[in-house]
Amino acid sequence: MATLRVSGQDLQPDEITVLLGAAPTYSQTKGEKRVFASGRERIPSLGSWHLSARTTEPEDLDAQVAELLAQLTPDLAVWHELSQRYRIDLFCGWFMGETNEGVAISCRTLLALGERGIELGIDLYSPTPEEGVRFGHDSAIMDCDR
Repeated sequence: MATLRVSGQDLQPDEITVLLGAAPTYSQTKGEKRVFASGRERIPSLGSWHLSARTTEPEDLDAQVAELLAQLTPDLAVWHELSQRYRIDLFCGWFMGETNEGVAISCRTLLALGERGIELGIDLYSPTPEEGVRFGHDSAIMDCDR
């Protein structure tokens, strides 16, 4: 699972939609009450704009990043402006089928993320608890200098 997220105190989702050139799969405005299907209410402390890629099995982060970026502006000046004003990250949840798996991310994908000031965050989920194996998730974050 991969989701591009833009967030910030004064973020207005409609502005991000115009700048990036695509509608989000989810967005929220700071302070705007959200009511969920369960009836639970939440008032967000940040504005955010999310665009999710289709889930791939087996994992293919390169294809997911290409899918997301193909929908958005290629103008690096826009990305630079956004990365100066807001936090931008690509959140990835990797659900492993085995307790020891690996994945590779191409140089092209890493370059595309870096050029746009997009931080890469990865949550790894092991499949099931096994005797002697730690269960849960670990996070890895790759941050770029801005």
